[in-house]
Amino acid sequence: MNGRAFILLCCLAVPLFALGQQQSVPEIPFDSTPDLLKLPNDLYLGEASGVAVNSQGHIFVFSRGNTTGPAYGAAAAQLLEFDSDGKFVREIGHHLYGWGFAHTVKVDREDNIWVTDKGTDMVVKFNPQGRVTMVFGRRQEASDEGTEPLKHVKPPLPPVDGLFRQVTDVTWDPAGNTYISDGYINSRVAKVDKDGNWLKSWGEPGNQPGQFNVPHSIAADAQGNIYVADRGNRRVQVFDGDGKFLRQLTIDVPVDPNARPPIGIRMTGGNPTMACTPPTPSPAASTS
Repeated sequence: MNGRAFILLCCLAVPLFALGQQQSVPEIPFDSTPDLLKLPNDLYLGEASGVAVNSQGHIFVFSRGNTTGPAYGAAAAQLLEFDSDGKFVREIGHHLYGWGFAHTVKVDREDNIWVTDKGTDMVVKFNPQGRVTMVFGRRQEASDEGTEPLKHVKPPLPPVDGLFRQVTDVTWDPAGNTYISDGYINSRVAKVDKDGNWLKSWGEPGNQPGQFNVPHSIAADAQGNIYVADRGNRRVQVFDGDGKFLRQLTIDVPVDPNARPPIGIRMTGGNPTMACTPPTPSPAASTS
């Protein structure tokens, strides 16, 4: 096939694909490898809240395992590394002070390992050897008077530069700047430079462009645009690297009424529904 024919085929395929998208949601093919991860006899996985892969194919699992403490407020975070065949390699950050409640793990282009911990409000960067090289945020000190779980007060307290409230995720642009989604209580994105210096943040609670209702995940593209999964508003917002709103993609695919909820169920009008807070209505979608 020559180049012109290929371009023409692509041009024709786009509207046909879009039409297909309107008619049905395509299935994404995948391969299943049961029991891929080989754990030592005395080590167990908890809820696997984050999974990442480095350039060597090694698998990093941030699990809510290794639980210690009381039933409420116990620490539940453990970072495990496996090789590409699933063989256990090591635990990273055993009993780290920054561990509280595991949320996400990601690996950057230099194979540094980054984790976000919702329980301690901290983001921790490890080098490939597993040594801590950067820490963002700060957990409440166990010895401080009044240390207790963060509260979801209304109206929300204003965010504080350098600190997070139930932080969720991290990503990087091509220049090496770091973007942190923050979070379950704060409603913003923070930006720091490659040396860890705080640059800015943007966002506030709400459902308008540039506002958030649980910014839960974050990613960047090759042009440095920032994609924020605004979970409570059922959308992905796209910004430039300085926080300028560019567009949004709304998630309006109906849920199969026979689908089993992943979290739990409650009865609403005689019908079982997910035991989650209903999303805030969002403005009309724009995917341009």
